[in-house]
Amino acid sequence: MLLDTSSLYFRAYFGVPESVKAPDGTPVNAVRGLLDFISRLVVDHHPHSLVACMDFDWRPQWRVELIPSYKAHRVAEEVPAGPDAEEIPDTLSPQVPVIDEVLDAVGIARVGAAGFEADDIIGTLTARASGPVAIVTGDRDLFQLIDDERGVRVLYPVKGVGTLDTYDGAALRAKYGVDGAGYAELALLRGDPSDGLPGVPGVGEKTATKLLERYGDLAGIMAAVEDPRSAITPAQRRRLDEARPYLAVAPKVVQVASDVELPSFDAALPAQPRDPEALRELAERWGLGGSLQRLLAVLESRHR
Repeated sequence: MLLDTSSLYFRAYFGVPESVKAPDGTPVNAVRGLLDFISRLVVDHHPHSLVACMDFDWRPQWRVELIPSYKAHRVAEEVPAGPDAEEIPDTLSPQVPVIDEVLDAVGIARVGAAGFEADDIIGTLTARASGPVAIVTGDRDLFQLIDDERGVRVLYPVKGVGTLDTYDGAALRAKYGVDGAGYAELALLRGDPSDGLPGVPGVGEKTATKLLERYGDLAGIMAAVEDPRSAITPAQRRRLDEARPYLAVAPKVVQVASDVELPSFDAALPAQPRDPEALRELAERWGLGGSLQRLLAVLESRHR
């Protein structure tokens, strides 16, 4: 099981009341919400291993160089010669280091790599996996990894952190008319305002789906643009032709990496905390209460 960690703690932050606070009054709704979410995932889906995949760079420069608008609307401040700061709610920012410390003390693997997003970590670990993979994310970009032959599916939160939709190949085709490999091309054609991807003007999701159904993939669509005998409409031909510079670079931006160099780690779920003393101090300082105790009980019960 691979967690798109920032996606999930954002969901926890907005799904759990901010009145959930530490003894000093600091909100810990994202921390406790994420711990409860992990507990529920382990109980409901019985993963034998679990990795919290991290954004070590939420807006990699190599993606920005290809498409400058990539996530530009989320930049809180530009840092000279350094990564841009992401706009995060004021009461969430202080909770992120706590999440890191708690996961480390529990013994849940946290994995990231400089210059890459959590999506790229997930793509790499999925490519390496020898068995079925469950990806837990609120980011539709990862639908591109769905693969029935390899048992790769996405668990997508639809309400807070408690209700999940399961996407396999059939569910993806039913909703979007494409398979996993086709989803990335659908996304780059229609664009994605949440990621700052402009898409092809005048080509929305329905049109993109029809083009992919008819011509197979982006290469087939562009071949149709060049073929005067193709059934592509004059307006679509013009728009796609004008979008060639964007379409030349968009696939590299949209497709998640599958070959990121990662540190060694142990993905096995622990039976006991890795650092009990540190965890005790964190629980007391941040008032993690029942959320942490539930997680520890769930982890221990798996090893009985």
